[in-house]
Amino acid sequence: MSGYGCKPICCPPQYCVRDSYYQRAIPVIHPVVTINRQNIIDVPQHYYQPISRNVVVNQGFQGQGYSAQGFLGRGYRM
Repeated sequence: MSGYGCKPICCPPQYCVRDSYYQRAIPVIHPVVTINRQNIIDVPQHYYQPISRNVVVNQGFQGQGYSAQGFLGRGYRM
């Protein structure tokens, strides 16, 4: 001990902490839901139905002065 006849004072220890960090992979799952929509849109589709009709035209009496080109047309002579 020391030569002074006193007891030495012992202080509590001081700690110096050296932190170090290391990476560790932790899986984080993010669910993604894909929704496939089928939207129905009404689109008119036109159909044409041909109809034939027979029409009889009575042109009356075709005398002189009337030709196929019309009344008093080129076929008329005076």
